Amino acid sequence: MTMRPTVSMVLVVALVPGRHDCPAAAGVTAAMADDRPPADRDQSRFDETAERTVRRVRHRGGQAGRIRARQWEVTLVISIQAGLAAAIAALLAKNLLGQGSHVFAPAAAVGTIATAIGQRARRTFELLGGVALGIVIGDTLRFLLGSGPWQTGVVVALAIAAALLVAGKGGPLVGQAGGTAVLIATLAPMERGLEVPRIFDALVGGAVGLVVVALLLPINPMRVLDRAAAPIFTILCEQLAELARALRERDGAGTMAVLERLRGTEDDLGRLHDALSGAEEVVTIAPVRWHRRQQYHRYARSAGHLERLLLDTRAMARWSTTALQYDEPIPPELPGAMGRLGQAVAEMREECRVGDDPRRTRRLVEECAELAGRASATGVKAFGESLVTGLRTAASDLLRAAGSEPEDANRIVRRAAGAGEAEIHPPVRRQLHRTRPTRAARARRRAHLAARARNDGRGRPPRTGEAGPVNRPDQEE
Repeated sequence: MTMRPTVSMVLVVALVPGRHDCPAAAGVTAAMADDRPPADRDQSRFDETAERTVRRVRHRGGQAGRIRARQWEVTLVISIQAGLAAAIAALLAKNLLGQGSHVFAPAAAVGTIATAIGQRARRTFELLGGVALGIVIGDTLRFLLGSGPWQTGVVVALAIAAALLVAGKGGPLVGQAGGTAVLIATLAPMERGLEVPRIFDALVGGAVGLVVVALLLPINPMRVLDRAAAPIFTILCEQLAELARALRERDGAGTMAVLERLRGTEDDLGRLHDALSGAEEVVTIAPVRWHRRQQYHRYARSAGHLERLLLDTRAMARWSTTALQYDEPIPPELPGAMGRLGQAVAEMREECRVGDDPRRTRRLVEECAELAGRASATGVKAFGESLVTGLRTAASDLLRAAGSEPEDANRIVRRAAGAGEAEIHPPVRRQLHRTRPTRAARARRRAHLAARARNDGRGRPPRTGEAGPVNRPDQEE
């Protein structure tokens, strides 16, 4: 007889403290869950999905707030640079270039600084090239077509087209070419001699912008790089730990969440690339930052390997999800190797920030590779073997990011993985020396040789392929 839960039983379960520890309460709760109609179960799944979405949005919002907090210093420095450059350019243009020039020179200075964090020298040359291109096209077409609304449209269209053909994409060259063409087409008929002051405006503004960036307020390139790389280090450490937990508990939804989180790191990588470009510009043109050049190049090389490590982790999350979907065996060494890799990432950042030799990073990487080798020897299937390969590749990339040469990194990982495999399946040792035969074996050998000698003495028939006795000439019949 099957007893279905009644209303009184449900109330008792709801009011009993610590009901989750009671087997009877758990059974009643499970029975109630099974008795729920399909609509309620669908609603429950919808609530779970909505809750996961809310958590993801909150996580991203909190991360965005942390990123904005890290970048406040860079934002403040760029704002002060732009304001100082505009004031100096306006002062120089007013005193040296005459009335009206103090409008365009500050605009050129601000455009040099605020167009992009890095490569401002190249942007300055693009700005000057755009001004020259706009003046040439504007003057030529105004001389041929005259002045008027439709002539202005034609001048601007041709100036933009020529700038796009030269640059291949949008940027300061295209913007300045179009803006200068508009000025020439509209103001030149009313104000003569506008072309030469416009060129000097661009020269003064660009030069002032470069001087402010290089001499007056140069940013600290290593601090900018560290702030840009911090989110990537945090994501790698957190997601590797989460991936290890999901593998240990065979949580397919957890590995999929890690994969989705790692796929959303494009903005972080973009900010890191911008920071690398800006730091390269500072250590190139700022004399007070020239002593940071070697440190910058080392950091830039590490950042490239860090990006590869992020891609390796994304691939491992995908293989983990597929391995769990196909119900492949997951040896306990695989989650352990994932955890060691996450700890190695955290140690590498700390050791690189203080400039220490990455000994702890190498030790953790060796432990990761050794556990991966043991997992491979224990027994994995197709996607598990891909996980082992991904762990070894990620360990090598992490060693390269810490400053090791590619050959050294590969050798360290290969040796550690081989040691892990040897712990499970020791290699078979070959016999270097022949063993001495026993007394019985020697006796059998002597008996065999004696029997063979007796047979030869009685004149055994020749074997197949042997020639018969040769008759000498004095024995012929």
